[in-house]
Formats: sequence, structure tokens, C-alpha cells
Amino acid sequence: MPIKNVVSWTTMINGYMKMGRIEEGFNLLLQVKREGMVEINSVTLTVIFEACGSHGRYIEGIQVHGLVLFMGLERDVFLGNAIITMYGRLGLIDAATLMFHQMIERDLVSWNSLIDGYFHNGMIEQASIIFNQMPGKDTVSWTTMISGFFNNSMPDKAMQIFEMMPRRDDIAWTAVISGFVHNQEFEKAFCWFTKMLQNVIRPNALTFTSILSASASLAALNQGLQIHAHVVKMNMEFDLSIQNSLVSMYSKCGTVTDAHRVFNKIDSPNVVSFNSIITGFAQSGCGKEVLELFNKMKDEGLEPNEITFLSVLSACTHVGFVEEGWAHFNTMESSYGIEPGVDHYACMVDLLGRAGLLDDAMVLICSMPMEPHFGVWGALLGASRTHLRLDLAKLAAYKIFELDPRDATPYVVLSKLYSLAGRKKDGEVIRRSKISKGLKKNPGCSWVTVKDKVRVFLAGDRTHVEFQDIKTTLWIIMKEIRSYSDYSSDLANST
Repeated sequence: MPIKNVVSWTTMINGYMKMGRIEEGFNLLLQVKREGMVEINSVTLTVIFEACGSHGRYIEGIQVHGLVLFMGLERDVFLGNAIITMYGRLGLIDAATLMFHQMIERDLVSWNSLIDGYFHNGMIEQASIIFNQMPGKDTVSWTTMISGFFNNSMPDKAMQIFEMMPRRDDIAWTAVISGFVHNQEFEKAFCWFTKMLQNVIRPNALTFTSILSASASLAALNQGLQIHAHVVKMNMEFDLSIQNSLVSMYSKCGTVTDAHRVFNKIDSPNVVSFNSIITGFAQSGCGKEVLELFNKMKDEGLEPNEITFLSVLSACTHVGFVEEGWAHFNTMESSYGIEPGVDHYACMVDLLGRAGLLDDAMVLICSMPMEPHFGVWGALLGASRTHLRLDLAKLAAYKIFELDPRDATPYVVLSKLYSLAGRKKDGEVIRRSKISKGLKKNPGCSWVTVKDKVRVFLAGDRTHVEFQDIKTTLWIIMKEIRSYSDYSSDLANST
């Protein structure tokens, strides 16, 4: 650019910050200050404060706050609000409170920012006090309270605030729906989405992404299809966030073909788009398709992140691509500067274990720069059971005992392995130990959608409200099956 003004510099800094390239953003800020050709303004500084709060950069945040004082901008309400928000996100709530009280002028954003900071730090009572002290309240004030209570696992309090609202717009309704999703109360989320439509409140993009997330979590395809129909009806099918949520929903509902169809309609897919479809194919065991999409993603100039590699490694595990898995694992840090996390190591242990390379898996575990978690030892235990490696199964089981003494799985696996190895007495000792400690293996779980309601069933569970009816119906079905079997046998004998 021949002429660079404060707007162009701020735009560049903001771009780097939004992309997560924080160091480059700070370097640009320092370059502006060094060259002295333009004077940075409150908008530039607000971008910096937002980045510091979002990325935990409290030292830089404090330094830039000092710069604000040096420039004599401490009376700027816009900047003051950004500083309160930053300190709240950094967990420096005392500094946020002090900033609030030092402000000569405050607007509604000032109050809302402090309330959000209190909620972010789990200070529920203080947030409520500030809310009640507010000289006036806008929709954001009420919605901040609703979201704050939901985020702190207090849905009843959140709903009390919602009912007290003088006027409920789409943002408030969305806060309720996303709040129930956040608390994994998915059926309530569906219920309130229906109420929202009945009250003729038009859903926004966040509403749809939240309720699609609920459909994905329950694998409730029927509800997902209905929501997709609403999206089309409201001409919102080309919103990128909604498209990404649709890809994720169809993938988690097991209809990866539909997920791919939605993905192919995205004009400019981003990293989230690719991650969603790659994860979908990986969960379906389509390793070849995953690697093709991964290469396409790179060809389009998009950099994979931790989630991308987790899905790629998972796909390699499902189809047994050991060499490809190793290659991608090794390029994470060398080519993309991404340090493999414990979940990436767990995927590699699973990949090597399934391929029968248990000694290699053990070497990898010993080389981990962090403590292996349950998933790592669980993968080794599962592979040891498959390949009858009692030595490694014992090691993995004892590590799991240390991490979770209440988990019955290692007892069950060890008991069976001892029996298979001809050491039935040792297997019986393990089994009795499990029983004496009152441990039970987590029951299997399944669900079915009946009349748009999700019914959840646990193995051995007798607490279902319709248990007797289910038992009677099952008995009738089994009787019919036996009758048909007897009839088929008689018919076969007669011929």
C-alpha cells in the first residue's frame, strides 16, 4: 500500500489476532509505535485487549493498559469497557472491578461487561448484585444473566430471569436454547425451540447451530431433518455456520452421505467445515475419503489444526493405515508447529495396538512428554486383550486402577485374559476382587426415537416408567419368534 493509515494498520493487526497469530499481531503494533507514522486509536487498542483476553495474554494486556494511561485515554468509555472485559476473561476480576469503579462515565456495556466477568469467574452472587444495581437494563443485560446462570449449571435461575424479561427477542430465546444444550438437556432445548417458533420469534444462525448440536448429540435424525427444513424455509441454508452444523449433525446421525452433500454445497469451506466432514467420515471408518479430504483441505490453502489431525489419525486407526498414521503424526509438529496432545498419542497407541504392534505402542507411551491419560491405557488394554498380551494388559489395567479405581473394565478384561491363558484361579481372584469392591461395568446404552421423543435404555435397568409394558411386549415378540421357529422346523421336517 502506498499510504498506510491507522485504519489499514488496525485491520492488519485485527486480522492476525482473529487468525490466532498473536505474536505477529503484537509485532505489527510495535512496528506502528516505532515508526511513529500514524497514531493508534481506541479501536486499535480495543482489538489488542480483545486478543489478550481471548488468548490469556495478561502480561501484554497489562502493558497495553499502561499505554492507554500514557496516551491519556483513560476517560474513553469504549476502551474502559474493553479493559473490563479483558480482565474478566483473564481471571483478574479484582482489576476488572477496580477499572469499573474508576470510570468517570459508564454506559450499559460497562455494567454488562462486569456482570459477564463475574459469571466467567464463578462469582454468581456478585453478578446478581451488580445486575440489581443497574440504573437501566437492555436485552444484553438480561441475556448475559441468562447465559451466565446456564454456564454455571444453574438452569432454573436462568429460566427465572428469562420469565422476568419485559421483552424477549431472538437473542434471549437463543440463550435459553443454547443454555440447555450446554447443560446437555437436549430434550428441553427442542421443547424451547418449538415454543420459540410458536411465539413467532424468528430463529437466527446461532439458534440453528445450537439446536442442530442437540440433534447431533442425540443422533436424532428426524429432528435434524425438520430443523434443516426450517433452515431452507427461512432462506438460511447458505449461512456458513449453519452449513457446518448440518454437516456435523448428519455425520453424527450416521448419514455421512447427506453430510457430504451439504459440504459440497458450501462455496468457501473453512477449517471447521473440513473438520466436520473429515470427522464424519472418520467415525464411519472411511479412511480413504478422510485422506482425500485432508489433501483437498491443504490444496485449498487451509492449515489443519489439532482437531483435523485427531480425525485423520482416528480414520487411519479404523482402516489400519499404520504408515500413513505415523506420517501424519510426525508432520504435526515438523510441518505445522502443532505439538501432539495426549489424545493424538492415544490414537497412535490404538492404531499400533490394533495392528498388533504392541511393543511399538509401549515405546511410544514411554516417550510421551506428558502423563498418559485413561484413553492411552485403555487403548493399550483393548489391544492387549485382542492379541492376548497378558503382560501389557496387567500394566495397562494397573495404570487404569490408579487413574480411576471405580472402573470395572480392567478387572473384567484381566479376568478373561487369565482364563484364556489357563490361569483360571488368578482370573477368579480378579473377579472376586471386583465384586468385593462393589464395582460394576458401565451398562450398555441405546436409544430410539418414538413420536419425536428420544427414549433411552440401559442394560439391566428396571426403572423405566413403562418397564412392565416393555417387558410384556418383549415376551409376546419372543413367543411369536419361537412359534415361527417351531413352524419352520415342522415344515422343514415334513418336506
